[in-house]
Amino acid sequence: MRVALAQLNTVVGDLTGNARLVTEALAHARDAGAQLTVFPELVLTGYPPEDLLLRPSFARDCEVALEQIAAEVREGAAIVGCVEWDEDCFNSAAIIADGRVQQVYHKRFLPNYGVFDEARYFRAGDGPLVVELFGLRIGLAICEDIWYPDPVASDLTAAGVDLIACLSASPWHGGKGDARERMLATRAADCSAALVFCNQVGGQDELVFDGRSAVFDATGTVVARAAQFATDLVIADIDPGISMRRRLREPLVRRLPQREVVPPISIAAVVSPVGPAVGVQLHVPLGPEAEVWAGLVTGIGDYVGKNGFPGVVIGLSGGIDSALTAALAVDALGPSSVTGVRMPSVFTSQMSGDDAQALAEALGIALVDLPIADVVAQFEVVLAPAFAGHPRDVTEENLQARTRGTLLMALSNKTGALVLATGNKSEMSVGYSTLYGDMVGGFAPLRDISKTWVYRLASWRNESAGCEIIPNSSLTRPPTAELRPDQLDVDSLPPYDELDPIIEGYVEHDLDPEQLIARGHDAEVVRRVVRMIERAEYKRRQGPIGIKVTPRAFGKDRRMPVTSRYI
Repeated sequence: MRVALAQLNTVVGDLTGNARLVTEALAHARDAGAQLTVFPELVLTGYPPEDLLLRPSFARDCEVALEQIAAEVREGAAIVGCVEWDEDCFNSAAIIADGRVQQVYHKRFLPNYGVFDEARYFRAGDGPLVVELFGLRIGLAICEDIWYPDPVASDLTAAGVDLIACLSASPWHGGKGDARERMLATRAADCSAALVFCNQVGGQDELVFDGRSAVFDATGTVVARAAQFATDLVIADIDPGISMRRRLREPLVRRLPQREVVPPISIAAVVSPVGPAVGVQLHVPLGPEAEVWAGLVTGIGDYVGKNGFPGVVIGLSGGIDSALTAALAVDALGPSSVTGVRMPSVFTSQMSGDDAQALAEALGIALVDLPIADVVAQFEVVLAPAFAGHPRDVTEENLQARTRGTLLMALSNKTGALVLATGNKSEMSVGYSTLYGDMVGGFAPLRDISKTWVYRLASWRNESAGCEIIPNSSLTRPPTAELRPDQLDVDSLPPYDELDPIIEGYVEHDLDPEQLIARGHDAEVVRRVVRMIERAEYKRRQGPIGIKVTPRAFGKDRRMPVTSRYI
């Protein structure tokens, strides 16, 4: 059987646009001789549709769109991710052939952890579905179903399937693709069945989907792999003989507990000629830095594009965070869609201004100068009577950050461009940021990127370009907010090489302070950092969303109470 995997970048709620992508992919797959075309999980609605699923009108419109797609499938067959309402709401896969929906499978494992809320919306399916199509037994699975060896995979093994078709919307984080592929290879080998895994691609709010759809033979060997972070159509030929021989030679199914075997449901479909064998599509996975860079670029590009912003505005301080954000934005949107804004105060060094200028020239972006010294001075004049008797402190420093935030938002209001906040995960974790100041923006690409990774990505970008895109002085000088004379980040924070491992352990791995101390971290520093993390929750709640890059990002991944006395 020739199978096509249609790895698509859909938009949540755009039923018409998503249906058009599906029908276009079906046409390309048909031209390539594919007999079966598999699409991602909930490809019709986009993933995750969230509370749109609670609207009856959305349900009706989804049904209409699925019927329109089904009418296009006159040759071969397709498996389309959709929602079915049948007294309740189900995350489903529709098997389409001969111009109509022939069978519908309901997802059995509903993830309800991390960024997932599927139990809020869906009812779990209660059994497997196996169909017989073009002489092969095909078992269905949807994303989470395939992550466990039992009962979904074991039910399909007991049914003797030749092929498992898994539809997926598996959100990305750094390194996940390799782990996921190892799991899928194990599942294919254990089931003695070929496995096709079709994953969504693209950005949706804070989530990014990496694609990397793949085809595995019955030994668990990857025989085809789609591109990462790009729309793709993978064509592969499935040899059922491998499954048959493996089941006889290594009869793992005999060791399974006896269970009721689900009989296959026969589906008749018009067979199109397959044609000569196709070449192998086996994209090589990206390296760690290239993968994270591509994920961030995808997230920025899709958030800006899908929400209709004409471009972005970024405050350029001359520091490493704003430089990295600008470089990512240019790769995502092109230089003509990115505007840098230089906003010097009385504390801004000549080096900072020069670095912002050099960055703008290297990236080819427009640079706007808006000096803030006079504006800040006027704020202080207005506030002087109310501040009488109080010494100068961080309040005056924050006035500068909030002045910059106001100016950036004014440019956004006037031009329609989106302000990209430039704060990183290290700063957001411990509250080293100013509400309504440097936290201003509609999207924060570095929200889940530690300062250590900021330097790592900036260095990689220069090395990959073979030239100095991000000024070397931005990479080498000590980080500073430049809100008072001779200010350095280490005046308020531990050095980042100490801070970041503590944040990672506490936030991403749920290690207690005692466990972090046992790993060699200074006890006083650990307790100080933990207190800062917990006290900064109210700031993070009010900050812009950003791209999930790590296994545990702030936001949907980590939901802590703002008002809490437990530390």
